[in-house]
Amino acid sequence: MYYDLSVGGLTRHLPIMPVSDKLAIASFVILGDCELVTAVAPLLAEKLPEVEYLVTAEAKGIPLVQEMCRVMGMPYYVVARKSVKPYMKDPLSSTVVSITTQKPQTLCLDSADARLLRGKRVAIVDDVISTGESLRAMEELLKACGANVVARAAILAEDKAADRDDIVFLERLPLFDPNTGDIL
Repeated sequence: MYYDLSVGGLTRHLPIMPVSDKLAIASFVILGDCELVTAVAPLLAEKLPEVEYLVTAEAKGIPLVQEMCRVMGMPYYVVARKSVKPYMKDPLSSTVVSITTQKPQTLCLDSADARLLRGKRVAIVDDVISTGESLRAMEELLKACGANVVARAAILAEDKAADRDDIVFLERLPLFDPNTGDIL
């Protein structure tokens, strides 16, 4: 079972993957898809208000914010890591359970990045916003370091996330019945 997604003038044939006995998602993976990232980054960047930094969670948002920073002329972006790294001094952390991981994950910011973001206008960027849990965890981290979140952005908004008025996105992505592949 597949879902054909059109975004940024491109079409991708996404496999429908069950995440539970009652729910399946269209597997949207931007890692390695340079053509797609290059096409959508300027489209998403133009939807943002003025920001000083882009912030994403490790790992799928990294190529997107890299390309967005390039087209926006920004020299630096921040990545919330999925674990505390040995080089981190006094890291901030937040816990999240997302639809794709289905188990608790920790997101961490190094204190140097936290100081950099303090008082700055930032946009949280991800590949897909679904339940909003990853977004919530990122906002918690950014609030703790004193950043001003002025935008939340993704290439896709999955299911009910597309009805939110506090995010910007390029296309809606439905959820599916895992047995039939029908859109829920």
